[in-house]
Amino acid sequence: MQTTQQSQPHRVDGKRFELEALPWLDDVYRFALSMTRDEADADDIVQETFLRAYRSWHTFEPGSECRKWLFTICRNVFLRVRERERKRVDCGGDDAQLETLAAVRVSVAAIGDGAEDLFSRLDLAPALERAIGELPEVFRSAVVLVDVEGMAYNEAASILGVPVGTIRSRLFRGRRLLQEALIEYARDAGLVVTSGVPCTGVS
Repeated sequence: MQTTQQSQPHRVDGKRFELEALPWLDDVYRFALSMTRDEADADDIVQETFLRAYRSWHTFEPGSECRKWLFTICRNVFLRVRERERKRVDCGGDDAQLETLAAVRVSVAAIGDGAEDLFSRLDLAPALERAIGELPEVFRSAVVLVDVEGMAYNEAASILGVPVGTIRSRLFRGRRLLQEALIEYARDAGLVVTSGVPCTGVS
């Protein structure tokens, strides 16, 4: 009799879990891959995420956003898996003025190279995907959640367990690093030159 009572909760919630949680499998995998940058590691994290979600399904509030709930679990799994090798990156708000100056320098350099409208002229999707993958994880997670997954700042902050102001700071710096990487890509590809004159043939 006791065995029947212990197995009952999961059987009751199983159908709802299948209908509400499993459709977000691809989204959770994409988020996990953005953090691990390794398909095998992402698979492991996704599997552990859904196992934990299933065990904790009784804590999920019906009507709330299931994707956000799963992303939070996924992030926690990732942090636990990588806890031994975590590399802290300083991204506090103390250097906000330096970050602003750096962003201005990037913009001025882009204008000088004829690259100020580069993003609107070219399909940079492959380079952008690579550049996002090369961001330090602490910035990459913020960029992926807000700019790729379309989440609001407060949602991203909740998933990552940081204040909204920290999300803004990480996005500011992450976007600047992306801008630098894309401009460098354009220079390496000969799409712009450092003389201040755009290369011919680019339209």
